[in-house]
Amino acid sequence: MPEIAWDATLYDKQHHFVSDYGADVLQWLAPKANEHILDVGCGTGQLAAQIAESGAIVLGTDASADMVANAKATYPTLSFEVVDGTKLPYQENFDAIFSNATFHWIEDQNALAEGLFKSLKPGGRLVAEFGGKGNVKSITDAITAAAEQLGLSNQVITNFWFFPSISAYTTLLETKGFEVEQAWLFDRPTKLLGEEGMYVWINQFAQHAFKNLNNEQAESIKNLAVEILKPNYYINGEWVADYKRLRIKANKPKA
Repeated sequence: MPEIAWDATLYDKQHHFVSDYGADVLQWLAPKANEHILDVGCGTGQLAAQIAESGAIVLGTDASADMVANAKATYPTLSFEVVDGTKLPYQENFDAIFSNATFHWIEDQNALAEGLFKSLKPGGRLVAEFGGKGNVKSITDAITAAAEQLGLSNQVITNFWFFPSISAYTTLLETKGFEVEQAWLFDRPTKLLGEEGMYVWINQFAQHAFKNLNNEQAESIKNLAVEILKPNYYINGEWVADYKRLRIKANKPKA
């Protein structure tokens, strides 16, 4: 996973849309009472709590200790653990696995897919949504253009996310033994809160892009990128990010 510092409090306050949109994915999960469900990349726990309302037994995992601590404090009756998605330690423990807005952060996709398959009981299901091909392309293009204008293009990183096409991701799952039931790549323009919404988004979600720069250089690129985006993505006083999401439902064959 790229080097990124998660501020759980800011995440909840400024980027609540992540879990708000994720609630829609739960329709594909359709959790049932007494099912054991793993939430991979649970963040601050809102969606794990919604899953638990069905009567399912939920375990939320996240690589961020800050996120897990926040989730435990907010939902003390639920179970949360700090676990790297590429090192899932489970063996046929779960009837279903759910994930929202997490898989695109993970570099070792083979290890992730293998761990997901291993963690599911035979007949279990995986439901996940994350950034798909073309996600936030306008933002990465603006960062690249700003870096070029400032003579810093060789020091900026913009390819650290995993935004696959439908065919690339379904092929990956099938090579690990999954049977893909549904796959949907769709546009989801996403509003960002406040006049500083785009800057705040870049500062939180794209911070890895600037790891090779000093603070002054990074701020110059961020501010210029925001100005490049403003004519087309700051509409009627609101910022909009060009999200593209890939939603997947896959099954582990019964033994």
